[in-house]
This record gives sequence, C-alpha cells and structure tokens, in this order.
Amino acid sequence: MAEEKPERVEKSDAEWKASLSPEQYRILRQKGTERAFTGKYWNNHEPGIYVCAACGNRLFDASAKFDSGTGWPSFWTPLSPSSVKTEEDRSFFTSRTEVLCRRCQSHLGHVFDDGPEPTGLRYCMNSAALDFQPR
Repeated sequence: MAEEKPERVEKSDAEWKASLSPEQYRILRQKGTERAFTGKYWNNHEPGIYVCAACGNRLFDASAKFDSGTGWPSFWTPLSPSSVKTEEDRSFFTSRTEVLCRRCQSHLGHVFDDGPEPTGLRYCMNSAALDFQPR
C-alpha cells in the first residue's frame, strides 16, 4: 500500500499571523528558534503524538523521542517519511539540514547525523513548532 501524503495547507502571511502566536509565527514562518531548555516539550516524557502547531500534521511519535542533552525535543525518526521534508539551510555561515512540515511548509527545526541507532539521526525540533496529543 502506497503511503498517503498529507493534503497541502496554504495560507497568506496575514492568515498565518492571525492563527499563530507571535513566537510560533517567528519560528514556524520566519525560520526562528527558541532558546535551549525553554520550550514546553524538551523534557516531556509522556506517550503520545507530536503534531505541527500550524496545521496539525502528525509528525513524531513520543516513542522516537530521546534526551539529546541539547534542550530541544529530539527524535530519531519522524512518524512517517511523508510527515516532514528537508532542505539545505546555509544561514549563519554554515550548512545544516532544515526540517519542514510537508503539509504546510512550516519550519520545525533541523536534523543532524549525531543521533542514536537505528537511524543515527537527531531531529532537533522547536517546542513552539509542535503541539502534543497525549495517548
């Protein structure tokens, strides 16, 4: 069975500003970041699903979350390959891999290759980019 891609969500800049808090808008739509150890989910250990704060797209299962010591929620894999997409980010005089919500194209964080097995990846996300749905 082919994996289903989420239906794309498109809004004007004014609609995004009206539907998000100022911090969420700065992070999700302007590619910002929150300070380490300040987000509401960096130390959350409850079972559940993390969804995009902008559009509700299901992104990460709590069972893939791990303590990276960085102060941001970190996951070793997304819920589904169709949940997120990645793009090269050359801001701040470095090259990183940006993680975006595949459904609404919102900035979630970055992925690094220093995570645990089995993937060796660390999806380092902003809490403000996520909502949590407990099981």
